[in-house]
Amino acid sequence: MVVGIKDTVKLLGIAVIVCCAVLVCTLFLNYHMDLAAIENEIVTEQMRIMYEALLATAKVVCAVSGGCLLMTSVVMLFFYIKHYIDTHKKELGILKALGYGRWQIARHFWVFGISVLTGALAGFGGALLCMPYFYGTQGVDGPLPEIPLRIHPELLLWLVLVPAVVFSGLSILYAGRKLKQPVLRLLKEQGNLSGSIRQSAGKIRIKGEAREGSFLAELRRSTLREKKVLVFFVIFASFCFSAMTQMSFQMNELSSVMMGVMILLIGLVLACTTLFMAITTVVKGNTRTIALMRVMGYSHRDCVRALLGGYRVMGYVGFAIGSVYQYLLLKIMVSVVFEDVAGMPDYSFDVPVMLLSLGAFVVVYEFVMYWYGERIKKTDLKEIMLE
Repeated sequence: MVVGIKDTVKLLGIAVIVCCAVLVCTLFLNYHMDLAAIENEIVTEQMRIMYEALLATAKVVCAVSGGCLLMTSVVMLFFYIKHYIDTHKKELGILKALGYGRWQIARHFWVFGISVLTGALAGFGGALLCMPYFYGTQGVDGPLPEIPLRIHPELLLWLVLVPAVVFSGLSILYAGRKLKQPVLRLLKEQGNLSGSIRQSAGKIRIKGEAREGSFLAELRRSTLREKKVLVFFVIFASFCFSAMTQMSFQMNELSSVMMGVMILLIGLVLACTTLFMAITTVVKGNTRTIALMRVMGYSHRDCVRALLGGYRVMGYVGFAIGSVYQYLLLKIMVSVVFEDVAGMPDYSFDVPVMLLSLGAFVVVYEFVMYWYGERIKKTDLKEIMLE
């Protein structure tokens, strides 16, 4: 067996992102279809303005949120497949040495699509539960007639089944591409950062303590260079936290309390899941590095700063991007989409809300880093050296 069902448990991050994407898209697409069905009942100019604004909102939300989460899911899927192949090179090399072709091996990677199916089903089911409350908050104070709720089964096909099949196909194609390498390269033990650490650290120890700062700085940069996808995930997690928390506070005036709560929960789930996944992968992928640094006399603080310190800057960059993004999105919605809707409040950047969100982000992010720092401290050197 090349890859089993239990291996897909590690794909929780993909399932969560897909769940959020399908939840949002199902709500707004179903509402868009039901809203389009009452077009003949739009008889006044004011009704027409509100009708067009709500249709445009549904399209924008699906395109922006669904598209962003879709691209993130694809990146995360490719990352996990690459990570799986890198950590099972010898087993896969043995299979190729026995005569199995790369596509014979790659076809087993279809099971990675199960995480997408699981997340999509959860998101679709959650949307069905939320629809009665969601419909009750859309345009409730406007001139439109009541919009009857109808469930559209075709959404199950396009938002659940088709994505699962597509992602399974992408998994096979990407795995086949990554397996297009000689058997000897798969069987050969690949070098990692630990080797360069052993060599560089030895030189630095000989030349004196004055060079240790530059070594740790270089190690921090090397960790970021070798884990570019994880840098993206940290930025994405911070982006979600920043954009969604700030946006949720604006929903009381611009939409409804329910919309604000939904945005806040989705943002927190996405941010926490992605951040924990990224930092967990960094720590697990550098256990030998941690062991070597501790054997050579580096302190616990040095280990944490070298491996995790560089991600702190990326986290705050993601927060800044999220702040700008949520402002531009809401400004466009208020100034363009709902420009002609009567009673729509003006929107400007809310500095107090941004500072409140930043304070919460600092607490959450630093707690996560502290928690993983404690995990690094408990790394079992003997167990690692015996591997």
